[in-house]
Amino acid sequence: MKSSYKESDVIFLLKDVTGLVEPLPSLEREKLIQSGMHYSEMLPIEYIPTEEYMKIYFDSFKVFGQKMADALASLADKVIEKRGKDVVLVSLARAGTPIGVLLKRYIKWKYETDVAHYSVSIIRDRGIDDNAMKHILARHKAKDILFVDGWIGKGAILKELKTACENYEGVSEELAVVSDPAGETELAGTYDDIFIPSSALNATVCGLVSRTFLRDDIIGKDDFHGAIYYKEYEDNDLSYHFIDNIEKLFKKDARDESIRGARGIIEVKKQAEKYGIKDINLIKPGIGETTRVLLRRVPWKILIDERYKDDKELRHIIKLAGERESEIEYTYLNNYKCMGIIKKMKDI
Repeated sequence: MKSSYKESDVIFLLKDVTGLVEPLPSLEREKLIQSGMHYSEMLPIEYIPTEEYMKIYFDSFKVFGQKMADALASLADKVIEKRGKDVVLVSLARAGTPIGVLLKRYIKWKYETDVAHYSVSIIRDRGIDDNAMKHILARHKAKDILFVDGWIGKGAILKELKTACENYEGVSEELAVVSDPAGETELAGTYDDIFIPSSALNATVCGLVSRTFLRDDIIGKDDFHGAIYYKEYEDNDLSYHFIDNIEKLFKKDARDESIRGARGIIEVKKQAEKYGIKDINLIKPGIGETTRVLLRRVPWKILIDERYKDDKELRHIIKLAGERESEIEYTYLNNYKCMGIIKKMKDI
């Protein structure tokens, strides 16, 4: 699979389906998803940010990049302490990929060891890419595999991962993330809901690789899951801007003082009951997930904890909500600074 990342940073175990899949607008895609078509059977048209949005992104990076770098360092220390230097990083495409690249680089910088790093597809209700897992297990010990993602929203992918790992003897279901406001994993850089710059952009900070894709007419039984390469966005690519600038902020003595609280799914169910939402998949909690709703779904409402009304970490969310004409409601949230709620298509 082609990407703008160097192979020394990550090996993508994906089938290149560039030119075989026509990306769809958010509204059309949302209607298909809510009418029963699986989200992995199509790809969204990627949002290219406005100049004003990019200014907010770069400003936010300057203000909050250190916090993210420190959380990444804290995570790396936990990984080495628990799993040792033989760990094999397997990031979940695509949000996990830049985090896996940074973990690999931090471990090499601080611990002077060059660990292997792959990026594979995992899809809700479809599982992890079995062919990719077989490829990795043919080359590495099962006990050394560690899955990596950017953050945990409410834990849907972690649940998928736990089910998938039942098929691979000796492979741990443990997931390493930079931010886990849901309180679902021990291997978290922080339990605070923090701004992770890579969550604020799409392919242009993920090696110009799309979301992963799985449809029988294109992906054969012996193929890896698919993705496309966005050659047309090469002039907008910030993948190494993100990696290199977070790397400059690495510290060897970073400490995280956040506390693992109540499980975030409790908060999600509370909001679902409040708004009469039967399908909790329509609720996306946390900064990263809320950003995703605004970038590639059809948002109905954005909930922001009133204590963070003027928080600079949320400026890009407020900007995107304005562009998408999505209502912002200020309320009280326990685990998260914000939540995105996807619009039901029957309401359009």
